[in-house]
Amino acid sequence: MSRKLLFSVTKKDLEVTYFSGKGGGGQHRNKHKNCVRIKHPESGTLVTGQSHKERKSNIKEALENLVNSGKFKVWHTIKAHEVMKGEKIEEEVDRMMHLRNLKIEFRRDSKWKEE
Repeated sequence: MSRKLLFSVTKKDLEVTYFSGKGGGGQHRNKHKNCVRIKHPESGTLVTGQSHKERKSNIKEALENLVNSGKFKVWHTIKAHEVMKGEKIEEEVDRMMHLRNLKIEFRRDSKWKEE
């Protein structure tokens, strides 16, 4: 099974800000802006990386948090579906819910019967 790129998320799609951390890590952590906050506006996901002293490690942590975020996963699934089908998910649901695609059953005398 071959894979193909459906879409990509680049740095242009993200809002990245740096800030000083608080707590453990001493003066280095409190004086330098090594903590990172990443926002993906399209999905509404906001994550941070602030467990490490180094900015690079915090960026990696924040990106991992972004990918593992529930909101981002839902957005990713919808976006992939749109690209694969070429239509919005709402249109697909409307098409699938058309009467000709539904099977209607009712229960009579303890048995299910088709209408």
